[in-house]
Amino acid sequence: MNETFCRALLQAGLTEEDIAARLGVDPKTVRRWIEGRALPYRRHRWALAALLGTAETELWPQLRSAQPRPQEVVAVYPHLGTVTREVWLGLLRSAQHDISVLDHPDLHLAGDREITASLAEQARTGVTIRICLANSGATATAELQTSRPSADMGGVLERYAPLRKTGQVQIRLHQGALYSLIYRADDQLLVAQRVHGVPVLQSPVLHLQRTGKGDMFATYLVTFERAWAGAVRQVPVEPR
Repeated sequence: MNETFCRALLQAGLTEEDIAARLGVDPKTVRRWIEGRALPYRRHRWALAALLGTAETELWPQLRSAQPRPQEVVAVYPHLGTVTREVWLGLLRSAQHDISVLDHPDLHLAGDREITASLAEQARTGVTIRICLANSGATATAELQTSRPSADMGGVLERYAPLRKTGQVQIRLHQGALYSLIYRADDQLLVAQRVHGVPVLQSPVLHLQRTGKGDMFATYLVTFERAWAGAVRQVPVEPR
């Protein structure tokens, strides 16, 4: 019997049938996982870890020796859509110096009032915030380093506009393709890996932290800085 798995299900208020329905498997399969007679496939382990708010190695300790994980990797989420609001808020509120975002305009960050309120509060405390949004439909004027937002982008910028009143927030528009979505708060970041032909919310996500060893974190910082350097400052959009 996998007692850790059982306790996690009880704490989350989920039944075997709930798990089976969410993962699209037979309830008998979930029963075998609970009884310790079978190890879930990797995609199911990641989904379960996200649903239960823990790491897969906590649910299945035998994976620790079989699949050592780099110290930089805090967690892995199967899809961007499975990253909970609590994770987003915890990440953003942990920042004391810098928040950097390389984002897709169709995502929910700008539309979530609690998240934008947290960003505004962080800016008021002196945290520098840089937001870089994909704007492939816009036309840029390189000489002026400004960009006219597309019609769809205008609504996104309007939701972010109140943040600029703090004086700590910069917003730029990225004209090229986004291969990764990056959300950094000081020494932590979430990275969503874009996959060709897959909706952005289905992108797998890494939660990374800066450590003394390893260069994954640094690699994504370089990616953000290059995108930021090549992006153009937006035309001001005043809040209504």
